[in-house]
Amino acid sequence: MKLTVVGCSGSFPSVGSACSSYLVEADGFRLLLDMGNGALGELQRHVGLYDLDAIFLSHLHADHCIDMCGYFVARYYRFDGGRCGALPVYGPEGTEQRLTTAYADTPTDKSMSEVFDFQTLKPGSFDIGPFQVRTEKVAHPVDTFGIRVEHGGRSLTYSGDTGVCEPLVELAEDTDLFLCEAAFTYGKEDIPGLHLNGREAGAHAARARARRLVLTHIPPWTDAERNLADARAVYGGPAELAVPGAVYEL
Repeated sequence: MKLTVVGCSGSFPSVGSACSSYLVEADGFRLLLDMGNGALGELQRHVGLYDLDAIFLSHLHADHCIDMCGYFVARYYRFDGGRCGALPVYGPEGTEQRLTTAYADTPTDKSMSEVFDFQTLKPGSFDIGPFQVRTEKVAHPVDTFGIRVEHGGRSLTYSGDTGVCEPLVELAEDTDLFLCEAAFTYGKEDIPGLHLNGREAGAHAARARARRLVLTHIPPWTDAERNLADARAVYGGPAELAVPGAVYEL
């Protein structure tokens, strides 16, 4: 299983990174986790525009899904080869309506579903291609899902956006790589049910006995190195910051 960081900036793109988007590959199957602002352009550095096999959208905030509107254009209006078939898209209830509203001028109110096969997420376990996945609701103001992806005895857990959350600890239990948001700064922001700070991300990783921690979704106005130091203060395993283009072989 291979993980590539497409974009990892939180809330809005930074000078050096698009917003949340992560490519997971195994057995020739390509699953994209989120497609936030700027991700569609960066994605093309790593995979062909029409080579994705499925998309998972953790939630419907713009920094995790808005480039789906551009991807709709690429799939719906493709001239060479004709319109693309319907790609599986796993998202919270109302994903199709939200993206249609965001685009604002689709030919019909069902045009999105001509190129995206929308599947409504619920907590539970199921397969996406060769991956065994488990999803759980996490603590965020809108319906948001963390995901655990397993293949060949290895596992990757992605938090989505969340505050302190027991289901996330359970989802990440003994995971090989924990891709965890750390948008807030310890001792500065304190808004329950919104985001984790570096120390809280580290504490979740420690409780879950995650084997490796990668901090992500850190906004441009946040000191990423401070968040990493705060995580390392409470988590004893390998910990690092997500950077665009980073590749992890699991």
